[in-house]
Amino acid sequence: MEYGPTLPISQYIHATKYRNKNENFYEAMCRIAGALADGEEHRLQLKDILLDMRFMPAGRVQAAVGSVRQVTPYNCFVSGVIEDNMRSIMQKADEAAFTMKLGGGIGYDFSRLRPRGSPISTLDSGSSGPVSFMDIYNSVCKTVVSAGNRRGAQMGVLRVDHPDIEEFINVKQDLTRLNYFNVSVGVTDEFMLALQADADFDLRFEGKKHRTVRAAALWENIMRNTWDYAEPGVLFLDTINDYNNLYYCEKIAATNPCSEQPLGPYGACLLGSFNLVKYLYRPTDTVDNVSPSGFVKVNQFDYEKFRHDITHVVRAMDNVINNAKYPLPEQRDEAISKRRMGLGITGLANAGTIMGLHYNREAFLEFEKRVLTVLRDTAYMSSVDLSIEKGVFKLFNPDKYLGSKFIHTLPDSLKSQIYQYGIRNSHLLSIAPTGTISLCADNISSGIEPPYRYVIDRTIHKEHGLEVERVEDYAYRLGYKGVTADMAEAQDHLNVLLTAAPLVDSSVSKTCNVGSNVSWGDFKDLYFKAWKGKAKGLTTFRDAGKRVGILQEVEGACYYDPETGNRSCE
Repeated sequence: MEYGPTLPISQYIHATKYRNKNENFYEAMCRIAGALADGEEHRLQLKDILLDMRFMPAGRVQAAVGSVRQVTPYNCFVSGVIEDNMRSIMQKADEAAFTMKLGGGIGYDFSRLRPRGSPISTLDSGSSGPVSFMDIYNSVCKTVVSAGNRRGAQMGVLRVDHPDIEEFINVKQDLTRLNYFNVSVGVTDEFMLALQADADFDLRFEGKKHRTVRAAALWENIMRNTWDYAEPGVLFLDTINDYNNLYYCEKIAATNPCSEQPLGPYGACLLGSFNLVKYLYRPTDTVDNVSPSGFVKVNQFDYEKFRHDITHVVRAMDNVINNAKYPLPEQRDEAISKRRMGLGITGLANAGTIMGLHYNREAFLEFEKRVLTVLRDTAYMSSVDLSIEKGVFKLFNPDKYLGSKFIHTLPDSLKSQIYQYGIRNSHLLSIAPTGTISLCADNISSGIEPPYRYVIDRTIHKEHGLEVERVEDYAYRLGYKGVTADMAEAQDHLNVLLTAAPLVDSSVSKTCNVGSNVSWGDFKDLYFKAWKGKAKGLTTFRDAGKRVGILQEVEGACYYDPETGNRSCE
């Protein structure tokens, strides 16, 4: 029996990115199952899940677990706190180099660095500001990447109230600068309320006001750059911290490079996604397969199998944490004390299309909500069961943990179980971009995005040079023409995001791809609606923007792919 990808491009990418030399797909999945199993029965169940590609661990997990490669299974990290002194700045750059050398991407908060022109008493000179120091990290990433075969990935964050925020917002207008960075503005509720009231807003550092700007003018600058250059993204910092399960023991100021994991200092994200198209089936029983009106029913989703797989996957991914290779001891301590993981979904749009559901219509959103609710509740219950067997995560405090705004949304019966038995993992859910693993699964729609086009040309780096391969969308190849990104309205994208947001304890990476027909007002309104809807962040990509003709799939940071309109961090 043949296992794994069937498309040549999918087979090639999986073989070159995730397998050992001369290892086939079957052997790779057996390797992972054997390394992560708690006993023979669990190994057999996990092996079946992996071989069928019902669950796809993130690329770093597939490449690292049980492998001879000296790489980390964690896709991405957040840096330790960068303090406002040269020793700390260079130490964190050094730590970033070691992290990226082992295959991990990294996010940074630069908000503690004093603004440009601030006096440095020991040197009798002025600071060059946080954006200038980002150039150091950009060079580190470029150098480490040039010595290896994995694209570096970095996220730079600056708070909206930092005095240098305008320089930061405009930095991507220089297309030669910070090419190994994604950048996001850390927006606060204070700023959004000032914007709503059309009021002034203070820019300050260490509590001292430097100057006052109009909130609307600053927002206009952020939006204009995002409109033209697809950056900066926006992170809603207060929502991130308000809904953090560990609000009582950590403060989050940055995310991993694709924003699906807000993390504290030295935090790490362990990712994997359930492939929803693999849970579709067509009922065979004559009675069950015919509706009262006499029409044959469309494909159905197997929730029972989905629940079964989630339980085995939570157990397996928890085993990664203790057995992983970490670039830094601080990252290991952080991971083991909190035991975060980020399980998500991919292929949502394709699965909905095959089931006869139109992207963003009410029935589609109900399907999305049900899938994510089952994932949430089953993952949390599985972690409770693991805590009975293996113990709770070290920083678990039942009264404080159950005080989390996200935990409040769980069913009462599940909250009672957590209070009585504890929980093994502080966080369990995350929706990542899944660009590469979705392509490896025969080009299913990635994450919760619609397919960008029915057919795209992908440029692949091979030993003898560049090759262009034409690739069809998974559902389209089966004869189903669903909604593509350019067909979806901007509000459609936002509705899908806001359906997912309250059901995910970490965050959701969602790129709102908007066509040339979107108005400036509607575009800006997306971000305001996202904040009001309690999303933790938002990224947009406008195919009529200034960067589209320039973006290329090159060795570099997490990037926007002009062929798909999506961010990729694989």
